[in-house]
Amino acid sequence: MATGAWVVLAIVLLIVIVLALGLRPLKVPRQVSFEGIEDDAVVRAYDRISRWPQFKALRWLVVQELKRHHPSGILVDAGCGPGYLIATIARSLPHLSIIGVDISEEMAERAKQNLSSLGLADKVIFRQGDIQALPFEDNSVDFLVSTLSLHHWSDPKRALQEIHRVLEPDGQFLIFDIRRDSHYLFYWLIQFAQRFVIPSVMRKANEPTGSLLAGYTTAELKAMLSETPFARWQVMPGFGWAFAWGKKDN
Repeated sequence: MATGAWVVLAIVLLIVIVLALGLRPLKVPRQVSFEGIEDDAVVRAYDRISRWPQFKALRWLVVQELKRHHPSGILVDAGCGPGYLIATIARSLPHLSIIGVDISEEMAERAKQNLSSLGLADKVIFRQGDIQALPFEDNSVDFLVSTLSLHHWSDPKRALQEIHRVLEPDGQFLIFDIRRDSHYLFYWLIQFAQRFVIPSVMRKANEPTGSLLAGYTTAELKAMLSETPFARWQVMPGFGWAFAWGKKDN
């Protein structure tokens, strides 16, 4: 066999081995992480990486799934971070009245500044608040979305009860988060990014690996939702993430 053919065969075998190992589900115990970004250096770093193309791709993914559920009226982004998802939603679904909520006052202020710089300040209201004690009246929100935040919640069951409380009858929620039973390949990509790409202030906080290890598995998400007041819900796993959707009964 010619040398070139041996090289091609070796490359093919290497790819097969990497895929075989990389597509196995990660099986590790959950490591608790807590919600809230109070340090201004972390806020700036998180704001910066949120503008990277891979985060734009994730926001596109979220908005496409959001459109499938035909949101209307008042939409709340709980754990809104620097506000870039809100900006994408405001541009894609301009008929919505949007409220951004974040437990970090610094992050909520950064989101407000970002929306102002994008010319969208008049379309969004921002509030500082906790997912476990949402600053809304009962039955006052039509749709609630939360992204990359669930793994930080100290009491997810209570948070989901709060979501149920504030939603209107027939109101919906959509949660997007990384999942701990993702493929090893996704885990390796996360570790590579943390080691060589992520700002040092986030590496010191073990991010984003810490968030992945604090995430829930598909089975854990289903068990969690089965204990909530929502009768209609669905968990939709992806490559390294999962969507959880639910609807409040009329």
